[in-house]
Amino acid sequence: MTTTAQVRDTRTDSKGAILQLSGVTRTHGEGDTAVSALRGVDLAIRPGELVAVMGPSGSGKSTLLNLAGGLDRATSGQVIIEGHDVAQLRPRQLAELRRRRVGFVFQDYNLIPSLTAGENVALPLELDGVGVRAGRRAAREALGMLDLQELTDRYPDQMSGGQQQRVAIARALVGGRRLVLADEPTGALDSETGEEVLRILRRRCDEGIAGLLVTHEARHAAWADRVVFLRDGRVVDTTGDPGRVEDLLPEDAS
Repeated sequence: MTTTAQVRDTRTDSKGAILQLSGVTRTHGEGDTAVSALRGVDLAIRPGELVAVMGPSGSGKSTLLNLAGGLDRATSGQVIIEGHDVAQLRPRQLAELRRRRVGFVFQDYNLIPSLTAGENVALPLELDGVGVRAGRRAAREALGMLDLQELTDRYPDQMSGGQQQRVAIARALVGGRRLVLADEPTGALDSETGEEVLRILRRRCDEGIAGLLVTHEARHAAWADRVVFLRDGRVVDTTGDPGRVEDLLPEDAS
């Protein structure tokens, strides 16, 4: 079992981190009805790292992901994305940070059915003011990085689940985003296709982005450089040896 000092390294070893959470707490409600979703969480993710988060239902995994992506605000503590303190940003600045710096990959893909793969991938750029031609060119490049050029003009209903998820990863990476947050990205896929999606995410992290993966499966967490375990909103363990995840996994963290 990892020592408390080792757990704290996820905060203190934060030099050059793309994502840093320091003493982050998130409380819903007030008084007797208050519920603490996160309690003093420290975490830093540097370029080239893929960090997996595991824990039982209600442990705070989704809250952590939402805070890391600027979709929610911490009650206390700091969330810093590429040097930007999220709490200090105005709504417009925060929206720009999410569009330009953070990519999300969800279990249900979230592709727009009426748009082609290329149009889906280009959409975040076009919403950010990039011209249609430049956006589509960047989308083709992002799809090309994932060997998906042949899907550029296909609609989601013309693709398999694995192809749709890979397109979703391309959308999360387009425009030079350096932080990718993945919430159970293989949950709707068969095991072989899921492994391919994780292989792609791992490769992109090896090329320099930072990734945060929420998963409940030890075999998926094994793709990560580090695994962080949450329980009742607290980091209760962390390991730099994902191959030992099953040995360290709490009995109810499934």
